[in-house]
Amino acid sequence: MQLSYWELKNWFTNVDYTVVGSGIVGLHAALRLRERFPGSKILVLEKGMLPHGASTKNAGFACFGSISEIIDDLKSHSEEEVVGLIEKRWQGLQLLRKRLGDTAIDFKPFGGYEVFLNSDDSCYTECSNKLPFINEILKPLFKADVFAKQVDRFSFNGTKDYLVYNPFEGQIDTGNMMQALLKNAYSENILILNQQTVTSFLDKGNEVEINLGDFSFITKKVLFATNGFSNQLTNGAVKPARAQVLITEPIKDLDIKGTFHLDRGYYYFRNIGDRILLGGGRNLDFEAENTTEFAQTEIVQNKLEQLLKEVILPNRDFKIEHRWSGIMGIGNSKKPIVSQLSENVYCGVRLGGMGVAIGSLIGTELADLV
Repeated sequence: MQLSYWELKNWFTNVDYTVVGSGIVGLHAALRLRERFPGSKILVLEKGMLPHGASTKNAGFACFGSISEIIDDLKSHSEEEVVGLIEKRWQGLQLLRKRLGDTAIDFKPFGGYEVFLNSDDSCYTECSNKLPFINEILKPLFKADVFAKQVDRFSFNGTKDYLVYNPFEGQIDTGNMMQALLKNAYSENILILNQQTVTSFLDKGNEVEINLGDFSFITKKVLFATNGFSNQLTNGAVKPARAQVLITEPIKDLDIKGTFHLDRGYYYFRNIGDRILLGGGRNLDFEAENTTEFAQTEIVQNKLEQLLKEVILPNRDFKIEHRWSGIMGIGNSKKPIVSQLSENVYCGVRLGGMGVAIGSLIGTELADLV
């Protein structure tokens, strides 16, 4: 990398804080550092042309967990842990909305729904039976019942007559949200460099040497916000999880509004205006989807198309306009990792597919570790 004197001086000299990753967590960490250290030099390094993980590729759900997901989490986490996680997701959503404003992120409080297939009797029965209990443990946080059974008015096919409705859920425009966040960062004199891959780093005790291929520079502290790409950083505590997504062309007289969860959250869909966005299906082949490769697979795409045709849009003509994938960070625990790795190195990762909800809070917590 042949850098000029000016480039070295303005971007790579006297760097106080380097944030690796320019997604929701990374930019919130950088903005929080600016609040805490107004005169510092903050540099954000991003591997991709745009944020590389899921920050610009997610479905735009302003959610904190469907009822079946919460019930599943209670099987592997304590009640206190699950409620604490939901509280953090809820706080993160409020922080995101407060920082950027509902207009900028196109927040729409349409509510969220869980849909149950006719074949999924056990999940439907369990959710129905445990609904009062889940409402009870969440009432101190929301001061109202979160979940309620509602008659399906959307004309889904092959599903139970009742849905579980959550009035606290909403949807955002992911692209608008990230543009607003980037604008915020630039206005706060935070330097952002794209297509820069950190190949290695060395904590020297009083500073950190960061290598970008054949070029290196010195920073006082480094904060990793690389979520699904943090496997080596965390010794395997974070595994990548690919999410495949598709979106239809506009559909005339579409009467579906809201965010929808299906099959314990492994499938999710929503309207974007008069289009349907649908994603998920990694449960069809967990091993194949635990990857950092951006791609689509036949097994998942076929299943998504089948759900559209048979369940979500029965007897409706539609065309798929576009497909993509994003990489999330998951692990054995749903609890994010916010930790100090060495004297001057920190990380905020493993968002468990809840980056929109919890990312702003994790970024803030990461910066507060410094």
